[in-house]
Amino acid sequence: MPAQTSQNVLRADARQNRERILTAAREAYALHGIDVPMATIARRAGVGVATLYRRFPTRAALVSESFAEQLAHCVAALYEGLEDPDPWRGFCSVIEQVCLMQAAERGFTQAFLAQFPEHTEYAEERTRAEQALARLVGRAKASGQLRQDFDVNDIILVVLANCGATTGAGEEAAAASRRLVAYLLQSFRAGPDGPGPLPSPVQLDLDRIHGR
Repeated sequence: MPAQTSQNVLRADARQNRERILTAAREAYALHGIDVPMATIARRAGVGVATLYRRFPTRAALVSESFAEQLAHCVAALYEGLEDPDPWRGFCSVIEQVCLMQAAERGFTQAFLAQFPEHTEYAEERTRAEQALARLVGRAKASGQLRQDFDVNDIILVVLANCGATTGAGEEAAAASRRLVAYLLQSFRAGPDGPGPLPSPVQLDLDRIHGR
């Protein structure tokens, strides 16, 4: 076999192994959470543990790469929301898109909330998302359309509530998400006839939520 053809075959095999690993990881995370052992993912992907570690040397690297596309989509949705001339519509659009993504990729919830400071690229992307989210909330408040006692940390409550609503909904996960989010957004909207004051914002310990 010519050397060039052999190299192409090896590259194709490497790409296929990588995709099998990422697919297996997303499936395993959806079933067991992001703390599932790397060896379990390797078996699910049909590759050796050494092959997995060559491509993804740490759990953080595998988790972040598994959901890199989803995180990038979240960041893009946030910037689109910030560009919307209607701050409330932009805010609602982001919440709706993130929650529908959760419904489609159940493992994404923990990945979205996780922090991997040792994985620089993921940490930087997450920081950009947090900064954009804070601006989105501030902009909606300044417009008078988002209630003033809404706290940016309430987004975590939305994500957790949506995860609970969609986990057991099966094929109706997307419909369940849309209905829950519609209820939540109604309660977030400012107005003279809106709901009463909220309790104090909740500062959640994400490490404890993930059992770490």
